[in-house]
Amino acid sequence: MRLILWLMPSAVSAFAYAPNFITKIIQEDTQLDPFSETIIESSKIKTRFPPEPNGYLHLGHAKAVSFNFAVARMFGGACHMRLDDTNPSKEDREYVESILEDVKWIQGGLYDGDAPWDGKVRKTSDYFDLIYDCAIFLIQNGHAYVDSLSADEMREYRGTLTEPGKDSPFRSRSVEENLQLFQEMKAGKCAEGEHVLRAKIDMASPNINMRDPTLYRIKHESHQETGDKWCIYPMYDFSHPISDAVEEITHSLCTLEFEDHRPFYDWTIEKLLPSGLISATPRQIEFSRLNIKSTVLSKRKLIQLVEENHVNGWDDPRLPTLSGLRRRGVPPSALRLFCERVGISKADSNIDYSVLEDCAREVMDEACSRAFCVLHPLKVTITNWEGGLEEFTVDKHPKLAEMGTRVIPFGKSLFIERSDFFDLEGPEGKLSGGIPPKGFKRLLPNEMVRLRYAYVIQCNEIIRDAESQEPIELKCTYLPDTRAGNTPEGMSRVQGIIHWVEESTGVKCQINQYDRLFKVEEPGKDSGDFLKDINPDSLEILPGAIVEPSVLTDVVDILKKIDENKEIYHSTLAYQFERSGYFALDTSSTGPESLVLNRVATLRDTWGVKKDEPERNRGNTRNEKDATPVEDIRRVAFRAATIVSADPHPEAENLLVCKVNCGDPEPRTVVAALAGQVELTDLVGSKVVVVANLKPAKMRGIESEAMLLAASDSDSGKVELLQVPASVPDGELLSFEGKEPSLPDDMLKSKGAIKAWERAKAGLRSTSEREVAFFDGSKVYRMMSSAGSVSTASLAESVIQ
Repeated sequence: MRLILWLMPSAVSAFAYAPNFITKIIQEDTQLDPFSETIIESSKIKTRFPPEPNGYLHLGHAKAVSFNFAVARMFGGACHMRLDDTNPSKEDREYVESILEDVKWIQGGLYDGDAPWDGKVRKTSDYFDLIYDCAIFLIQNGHAYVDSLSADEMREYRGTLTEPGKDSPFRSRSVEENLQLFQEMKAGKCAEGEHVLRAKIDMASPNINMRDPTLYRIKHESHQETGDKWCIYPMYDFSHPISDAVEEITHSLCTLEFEDHRPFYDWTIEKLLPSGLISATPRQIEFSRLNIKSTVLSKRKLIQLVEENHVNGWDDPRLPTLSGLRRRGVPPSALRLFCERVGISKADSNIDYSVLEDCAREVMDEACSRAFCVLHPLKVTITNWEGGLEEFTVDKHPKLAEMGTRVIPFGKSLFIERSDFFDLEGPEGKLSGGIPPKGFKRLLPNEMVRLRYAYVIQCNEIIRDAESQEPIELKCTYLPDTRAGNTPEGMSRVQGIIHWVEESTGVKCQINQYDRLFKVEEPGKDSGDFLKDINPDSLEILPGAIVEPSVLTDVVDILKKIDENKEIYHSTLAYQFERSGYFALDTSSTGPESLVLNRVATLRDTWGVKKDEPERNRGNTRNEKDATPVEDIRRVAFRAATIVSADPHPEAENLLVCKVNCGDPEPRTVVAALAGQVELTDLVGSKVVVVANLKPAKMRGIESEAMLLAASDSDSGKVELLQVPASVPDGELLSFEGKEPSLPDDMLKSKGAIKAWERAKAGLRSTSEREVAFFDGSKVYRMMSSAGSVSTASLAESVIQ
């Protein structure tokens, strides 16, 4: 096994490339610098991932897997895969197989060969004979003894965090007696709980883990690897450093709960080095564990969820298990990106689940083919359509021509989303007083809408259910001259665009829409029982969805590949269903007779948005069903605002601290690099343009909650804030002439969203007439307010930033 690429540090996709305290320690230990241009061909660095095979791996393990393998890659070393199988009562072959599969999956694409780890899969049970010899050596040298206290008595003798422990009455047994008793324990002559082997260290130690910790206990159970050979088994804290030393692990990287165990780790290595049984001196280093909001990572709780049927097995897509995330369709590269963003430190953190979903969106947006899927179908009949089917050939991905094209059939009968038609004359119209929702630009009775890639249609008649009066079919006409986005001369441009699927070629499928498994961030914290906090709406099944035929073609192809290669996963086939979200093929899919897809993530984060609370006017929270893919410039919230105060920054001569009324309940603080370039007295009262949905950022200790836009001339160095007509209300969302109204993100915080802002910003300039505009190739779109265009005072053909 070797890396696929080792050209230079940037060739490795791993978050360990962000320098952290552990990589710095290893740099000091090795004098190797993976951040330089020097190629590290190979080194003696060895890490390991040693899970217990008593459960399925979850998100917390993802961080440990990623970091241990990444460090080995960074330093040209190797990472071992070891199963810590020291507790036969809780271990199972099912867990072993799932762990190995998960590690292969999350590291997929980074290595050649069958597995990412170096050499064979190692097990602690491989070293049982050696660990036993180590215990004998400690007894012989007076560093271990057989204790016959009961479990309750041992707890009593151990002391507390504030009171020292006291010596066991059996601590003074002779070496000969200890050897004899330990050999009797091994021979099966003692009952469980009758004796244990303990290290002889210090019962008064302030570290309770050093108060004569247990090394071996009796368990009359068969082991999945060694059978009935052993009836005594080493404790993890004892077997762990020995296994590391035998494998010549250089850096034993683990989570912070083992920090207090490190003194015993080092003690074990120190006492055993003279034995000759081990020769290496691994170094244990701890980092913070991963905590995720709105889920649980406790093995006990996960087992309870599975065994009590609160979920549908270990691979339920709502679980944080790696098998569940894989079935849901989260790409392994998205999990690695998530670990990268979480980072490595010693500080505890509680990460919002939306961070993982943002990573999934970012990876899938770049990698997934687009397709149409109607989740809640409403039939549309084109009454003036004549003939058979017409085909539209469109790109599978709007930015990746190399992905090829797909064919979308069009004909007389179609399906559209029920939510894309607002029935002014039906039940929903009566509730709204016959007024469509604010900003609704889709289909209305007697109005028009454009079918994406196809034609404009007009609704002429509504067929209703006799009892509910709900629409069950729309009779529409199409405008032949509007094919493929064309707007005939003299016709007003139709604003709304919706997706659709042709009836005769559409494929029925089941959509599983997954959401948070728990309705609170910390399950059980307030209720006292985490099961009471399960989200009853965590799964919505849509059995009657209709997907375009190209998806079925892809499904048949991948199912054939899966039959030939069992290591290909169903969820490898994933899509962005336009205006709906990201979806992946479920393992239960068998073909056209049973086609099931799982929602991986919505197009935008919609969890926990409270509609009844006043929100800052950053962007525009859109219903996910309305979430048509939006071009970059329309994702940015350009808003009119008034500067109400401006003062010098207390710590930076080039910065000003302004209070700006952006239409929110309270003015925002905006820090701008305008000192010395504009007069303070000229700023107050100015009607300006702000970018209102950027992520707040601290500038020399003061958080800036928006950005002021200004024009600048590189030759003269002159800077001017953009000017908005004085009559425009604060908070008004500005638009661009010739483009559809802006639909800004709530906040431009993901890497993809920030890139969208940067691309949008690159096209902003002032025209020769001093009007602010967005330049897109040869096309120019003026920035407009309700009272006219936005302009500069004097700077023409200048950069806007």
